[in-house]
Amino acid sequence: MNLRQMLRGLACGALMLAVTPQVRAEGTFDIPAGARFNKDKLTKITEFFKNEVATGKIAGANVLIQQHGKPVYHETFGVQDVESKKPINDKTIFRLFSMTKAITSVVAMQLVEDGTIKLDDPVSKYIPSFANVKVGVEKKNEDGTKTLELVPPIRPMTVRDLMVHTSGITYGFYGDTLVRKAYAAANIYDGDFDLAGFAERIAKLPLHNQPGALWQYGHSTDILARVMEVASGKSLFTIMRERLLDPLGMVDTGFYITDPEKQQRVALPVPNDSNFRVGRDTNPTNVKKIEFASGGMYSTMADYRRFTQMLLNGGTFEGKTYLKPETFKLMTTDYVGPGSGVERDYFYFPGDGFGMGLGLAVRTDPGNAKPPPPGSLGELKWDGASGCYFVVDRKQDMFFVLLEQTPTERQRIQRTLKQLVYEALEN
Repeated sequence: MNLRQMLRGLACGALMLAVTPQVRAEGTFDIPAGARFNKDKLTKITEFFKNEVATGKIAGANVLIQQHGKPVYHETFGVQDVESKKPINDKTIFRLFSMTKAITSVVAMQLVEDGTIKLDDPVSKYIPSFANVKVGVEKKNEDGTKTLELVPPIRPMTVRDLMVHTSGITYGFYGDTLVRKAYAAANIYDGDFDLAGFAERIAKLPLHNQPGALWQYGHSTDILARVMEVASGKSLFTIMRERLLDPLGMVDTGFYITDPEKQQRVALPVPNDSNFRVGRDTNPTNVKKIEFASGGMYSTMADYRRFTQMLLNGGTFEGKTYLKPETFKLMTTDYVGPGSGVERDYFYFPGDGFGMGLGLAVRTDPGNAKPPPPGSLGELKWDGASGCYFVVDRKQDMFFVLLEQTPTERQRIQRTLKQLVYEALEN
């Protein structure tokens, strides 16, 4: 594995960047609507995950495929952790990491819908210190060394930039640019702080690029969460519970776990795969002030399937409307495609063939791979550093969710699962 491949594996974004050579995709891209699942072919998913557990690559997993509102495949594999050997079930708790972003983004769109925040609002309207932020531009010296020149932003960073990841805010635990190194050197995770304090730490750092110029993965969603807090006058988790989690019935989704019974349901990676390598404490039983909207939530299959079905339904679930049709369309429109003026970072985690909506990756074309990765145009997706992953295919009225805890095996497993899901679809 070369350095760039390794760095991609460390970042907690959505990583469906390539198809492994042994996996073939002929006939599995943009299948005509109305396809059905061949149950015999779905058994290949069972065989694959049983082997992953048997060979010790993962402790366990929960896989759900749902079509037309009903499960067509739902299997659990292995144990929640190798020490307790408790079997995985729908109430097993998994750390979501970046799949937290999807939940945060939906709640943010609810606030946009009712006018609490506006997409074109400057971030400095809510967090004044962002009015003074500078952009870091690398300059190469005659001796080959690089220095960072700080220049003013051409335009203010907006709420839309935060949701599309074009704000210039980055992460400091992957990549080797001078701005990313500045993030790493700033020790932004030290101490016990809340979103207000964290936003001030980020505002002191240079932007990686001009707002609107580059898709750049980072703490944008955390700054979005602080905007949500300021605009609503409530904490992030309170907003989430009131507007989405409680109405949806997501009773086991949150940031920290204090209930002893719930603490006994937390899934863990196998011992040699336990370091998530994102630079901060990710144990949900270690309660802190910060509610990381970019990757701090946990959930269960019983909960996340409800959220994903709501997305598949276009913003409704069990008779309740969480996002109006026009809001959902706004959220699932690509904002980084041709003509947008947005370049794509080397670490472009939506992946080949995908654009970027307001918090979700959106499939816009087959991509450059030959054959293309499987899927449908309009597909929505995201995943996280823990291996959790979801795909929403509105064309086939289908979604699937994978919950697992394996930072090192996740890319391979996610690619393989998606291939097997689409190979089981037939017209």
